[in-house]
Amino acid sequence: MTEHDIANSNRPDTTSAAHLNYDVIIVGAGISGLYQLYKLRALGLRVRVFEAGTGVGGTWYWNRYPGARFDSESYSYGYSFSQELLDEWDWTEHFSPQPQTERYLNYMADKFDLRPDIQFSARVASAHYDDDDCCWTLTLEDGSRHSCRFMVAAVGPLSAPTMPRFDGINEFRGISHHTGLWPKEPISFEGKRVAVIGTGATGVQTIQEVAKTAGHLTVFQRRPNWCKPLHNRPIDAAEMTEIRKRYPEIFKHCKETLSCFMHTPDMRYTMQVPEDEREAFWEKLYDTPGFGFWIGNFRDILTDRAANDAASDFIARKIRQRVDDPETAELLIPKDHGFGTRRVPQETFYYEAYNQPNVELVSIVNNPIERITPQGIKTRERDFEFDIIIYATGFDAITGSFDRIDIRGMNGESLKTKWRQELETWLGVQVAGFPNMFMVMGPHTALGNIPRSVEYNVEWVTDLIAHMHENDFVRAEARPEAMKDWTRFVLEKAEGLLTNEVDSWMTGINQNVDGKQTRIVARFAGSAPAYREHCDQVAASGYREMRLD
Repeated sequence: MTEHDIANSNRPDTTSAAHLNYDVIIVGAGISGLYQLYKLRALGLRVRVFEAGTGVGGTWYWNRYPGARFDSESYSYGYSFSQELLDEWDWTEHFSPQPQTERYLNYMADKFDLRPDIQFSARVASAHYDDDDCCWTLTLEDGSRHSCRFMVAAVGPLSAPTMPRFDGINEFRGISHHTGLWPKEPISFEGKRVAVIGTGATGVQTIQEVAKTAGHLTVFQRRPNWCKPLHNRPIDAAEMTEIRKRYPEIFKHCKETLSCFMHTPDMRYTMQVPEDEREAFWEKLYDTPGFGFWIGNFRDILTDRAANDAASDFIARKIRQRVDDPETAELLIPKDHGFGTRRVPQETFYYEAYNQPNVELVSIVNNPIERITPQGIKTRERDFEFDIIIYATGFDAITGSFDRIDIRGMNGESLKTKWRQELETWLGVQVAGFPNMFMVMGPHTALGNIPRSVEYNVEWVTDLIAHMHENDFVRAEARPEAMKDWTRFVLEKAEGLLTNEVDSWMTGINQNVDGKQTRIVARFAGSAPAYREHCDQVAASGYREMRLD
């Protein structure tokens, strides 16, 4: 049965009920939420999206900090479902800056007339399941209540910004913002005394941009990251024409790679390659745009310690070559984790910024921050005065955006409490005990190149709801034993990875959030093709791993 057939079926619609406000409520109007709305409307369902922001875009709405841009190739990042959209949209850079990406998502929302079904400035405070009526009731922060048969959480894995636990944060008299909550109004750094706290991916992008104009920039670093040059460049009209011709090939290639990126591993083992050949290969990768050195490297750099040490040493030598002051260079070289065991920030003259006389690096391991003062920042050794403080202190990743909503399933069970005891999901899409709740890009899904994974997740959820509609099912819940099996499979796929030995958002660590100081396996570490194969088998078997009533 096609989507059109379902939408126009004369059979009673048992997946909805007159007393419910909507058939489906989607939380979030980012990349996931927009596409999920588009697909579910095609089923003829009553769909509503609640979005906390005043516009669409999700990550690309909130993260408008200086220097924000893609770290995967623009033409591999956009939606692939609409030939018209592919034909109409021009990417102007190989790695799109935030303003263009936000315009792209607005263009998509307008092209498919999605805005009438989106309620903006609507932050969801709670979502409670009623087992007797097989429905969810969502309460917004304004107190309004809305009921639905199905809830889809399209809240994103990196959408819950976290602030550091410094005393006095509210006492600062200057301008201060978190990178993930950046204001729409432009901020000038010209001649200003600026502090950036944090050197993760957002910190790196911010620092290299702010350093261009700030009167003086002080970077407070707790832990350095291994960074690799982005090598961004413009896309002219002729190149865009060629890219359009290659779209089928590009998306096919992304579907076949391990993480849906343009890059794929070299199947040789690092230490079996002669040293001179290995160095030449790494030089080539270092000069390659994007994630090539991370994802397109030898097959064992994330599983073999000797291989990882050799790759890390190569990058360390590059840092020493690019940073003039030897002491500063050593501060910028990680000592507690190997290259690629945390997500690798892509940079453009980031290391060269520390050669500028207006840029200073402060290690808060050696000289910790004691408090934020009305005038600036007080460390153990010094008082700093600033006009602007930028908190590039990251996110409560993967589960954090769920934790901020009071989600309660059967018998009032709290999802946050359940996951604090043990993180379990089924396919990263459902949780036993929380019927009719679906997650797009939830824990234990294949992350990688996000839009490629988003499209698959959304289409899988849509097909399941269509199957329920066709068969008059009103309740869908993962079986507990199926959830246990999937979680065990996720843990098995993560065995032997060096990433699991490192504190990072990919292992669920956030020192600024209570209860998140123990490493977990928060994402599916197997390949994207393996993830899709497993999910496809579930669908082909008629969703036997679920209770469909």
